[in-house]
Amino acid sequence: MLKQNLSQKLLQKLSPQQIQFIKLLQLTTQDLEQRVEQELIDNPALEPGKDDEAEFQNEETDVKDEVEDLDDDIYEGDDVYDISEYTDGADDSDGFHLYEDGGDEEKKEMPIAMASTFYENLLEQILAIVNDEHEKALAEQLVGSIDEDGYLRRPLAAIVNDLAFSQNVSTTIPELEKILEKIQRLDPPGIGARDLQECLILQLKRKDREVHPEVDLAMRLIRDYMDDFTKKHYEKLMRSLKVGEEELRDAIQLITKLNPKPGETSTSMKGQYIVPDFILVETDEGLEVTLNSRNAPELKISRSYMDTLKTYEKSDKQNKDLKETVQFIKQKLDGAKWFIDSIKQRQNTLLTTMRAILKYQREFFEDGDETKLKPMILKDIADEVGLDVSTISRVANSKYVQTDFGIIALKFFFSEGITTADGEEVSNKEVKKILKDAIEAEDKSRPLPDERLMEILKEKGYNIARRTVAKYREQLNIPVARLRKQL
Repeated sequence: MLKQNLSQKLLQKLSPQQIQFIKLLQLTTQDLEQRVEQELIDNPALEPGKDDEAEFQNEETDVKDEVEDLDDDIYEGDDVYDISEYTDGADDSDGFHLYEDGGDEEKKEMPIAMASTFYENLLEQILAIVNDEHEKALAEQLVGSIDEDGYLRRPLAAIVNDLAFSQNVSTTIPELEKILEKIQRLDPPGIGARDLQECLILQLKRKDREVHPEVDLAMRLIRDYMDDFTKKHYEKLMRSLKVGEEELRDAIQLITKLNPKPGETSTSMKGQYIVPDFILVETDEGLEVTLNSRNAPELKISRSYMDTLKTYEKSDKQNKDLKETVQFIKQKLDGAKWFIDSIKQRQNTLLTTMRAILKYQREFFEDGDETKLKPMILKDIADEVGLDVSTISRVANSKYVQTDFGIIALKFFFSEGITTADGEEVSNKEVKKILKDAIEAEDKSRPLPDERLMEILKEKGYNIARRTVAKYREQLNIPVARLRKQL
């Protein structure tokens, strides 16, 4: 039986402006540049540059109110246009230009990687040795199926189907095997392997036995005793292979120098530099934060579009085509105005957040000593600047600051707190550093188990359970003691 009910709900919607700001806020500097370029292409009412007399003062005016609007505003579908929004004060104030506190130093262009891509390099090599168009099609499909680590993890049977359905090319698994063998002879060594074992064997095959007499033993280790090798059962391996400790050590050292991810050997594959979003500078008043000059472009609303709108508004004709034209121009002007406002809001929010982080972790920023990091979570900074935790999270994600001791991800500064035996609260990064130092200094023939690491921390005043030690060790990507053992 059908029923009709009348109910009242309170819904919250984000306006297009607010959604745009959120998306811009989480972009990196490089992504922002691409986003601005695309917006300039899509919206003719937006132009690069600034008016000669226009000057954007980098004041953090009511950033809290601007961002809180994300939570409070309800989007209304019927827009009201006011020509004065675009024309009043257009001579000076519509241009938006960058806050420049770092002088000419900030204007220097960052380096850009110009190398060809990883896949282009592989294709260039393989296409030089294939025999015909048919083999070329197979080679291109195989190279395109190789992942970023350099492995071909897609089954050959599936690639046979891919070629049949997508390119109408008929082939067989043995035929693909022959092309794959050619790919596996390309550079970098180990490329096109289907698993780690095959990857290491491909690299060992290229070693000169006169230079590396331990190659044959290393091949046997990988081919026949992979499980015992990865578990570091050295005594068992020496018995099974009937070799001494020194011979086994030489073979293991050769294997450890191989690359388990050959795809990453190509700098062209990564081909990107970390571009810092913030720059920490020393001034007479102390440390200060500035934005990278690429982080906020100079943008303004098109004067010709505003003049066109004025002309149409004054026209006596009120036909349908004219109204549609006016509506189109207004929409483009609205979009340009929203985009410029969002860029301004993004810039202010970034600076406000980074300055709060600097204030909170000033001791660390003075000399880069990790032990001086204070426990700090997203809520601490959110409360400090009066913004939402989700806003701080978007700022911290994928953003970097350039300091005198390197470029550091903002996420690095956030950590949980631990109470010492003296009742002092310290960052867990301090504990992790002690763990890392202890493991680096250990006797590799008798690595320290987690129980011993727990005792070392307790001796230094950190009362931490063994499971917490194990958690921190795993976060540092350090294996258990048995897998750290060396001959």
